[in-house]
Amino acid sequence: MRVIIGEDEALLRRGLQLLLEDGGFEVVAATADAEALESAVEEHRPDLVVTDIRMPPTHTDEGLVAALRIRRLHPRTAVVVLSQHVQRRYARELLASPDGRVGYLLKQRIADVDTFLGDLRNVASGGTALDPEVVSVMLARARRSDGAVRGLTTRQQEVLALMAEGRSNARIAVELFLTEKAVVQHTSNIYDALQLPRDADSHRRVLAVMRHLSRD
Repeated sequence: MRVIIGEDEALLRRGLQLLLEDGGFEVVAATADAEALESAVEEHRPDLVVTDIRMPPTHTDEGLVAALRIRRLHPRTAVVVLSQHVQRRYARELLASPDGRVGYLLKQRIADVDTFLGDLRNVASGGTALDPEVVSVMLARARRSDGAVRGLTTRQQEVLALMAEGRSNARIAVELFLTEKAVVQHTSNIYDALQLPRDADSHRRVLAVMRHLSRD
């Protein structure tokens, strides 16, 4: 799998490159700013882009803007953005992509190497990966303001959180020590309680859940 990295900090950029190469990815370019990132994508047409949200010159959201533009111009290229902090807006903007292949992870998640690499592969194969801390913040907010979310059982809220992260029913079953049949029943009850559309597509499922959790 061919990957391009966008990261302005030289040590982290090199560390990501070594980590990905050790994980079986082919890093075809590692860039230090958003303009160079987009140029590299045009040249190499990678399978996956991994980029920091904050990039030169202003170190605000240049990486995110570049990621969204890459998804628009190259819809077969998957994008995972990395951030130091939880920002609901960033998650919403990325998830607006209709076809999946997007991820929003906090940089601290890189320390869990196997999970991080697994999330990258999931996104590259058409899935969605959302950081558990992002989901936790949004779910906590929804519990305070949304009667439907408050009405879910503790187990249903656990299932909902993993659905929002982009986990499959099989993965949810493993993480919660449930049968897959039990997970299917929980998700069915969640759909009914939150009045969510039922969809087998993993990204559209995440999108529906996050739209509900993002409601103001």
